[in-house]
Amino acid sequence: MRKITQAISAVCLLFALNSSAVALASSPSPLNPGTNVARLAEQAPIHWVSVAQIENSLAGRPPMAVGFDIDDTVLFSSPGFWRGKKTFSPESEDYLKNPVFWEKMNNGWDEFSIPKEVARQLIDMHVRRGDAIFFVTGR
Repeated sequence: MRKITQAISAVCLLFALNSSAVALASSPSPLNPGTNVARLAEQAPIHWVSVAQIENSLAGRPPMAVGFDIDDTVLFSSPGFWRGKKTFSPESEDYLKNPVFWEKMNNGWDEFSIPKEVARQLIDMHVRRGDAIFFVTGR
């Protein structure tokens, strides 16, 4: 009986050792696969809307609260930031921490913050509707 047990154990061990272990090639998945010209060309068409279309879509709705971002949304203010960088810290972004820059940007450089006409139209439309208007900024 002992010889039979040893023989069966030897056969099982032989089959167990005979199968080879398969190691899969490991390659890290890319964090950002990137893009190419073909993919960039596959953009969905833009659906433009007018202020009148927005106003019509709000007809019959009660007054609401609306918010507008200031910098480069309601105002084209990039020229003021460009001037601040050139004036106060051409080699860094330190001008953003300079209170003199912010004083000029908020109170003296109005010619560098140009109101956008479409923003005026949207604000006028919301005023006519009686909406509460809020302006948001990171300043």
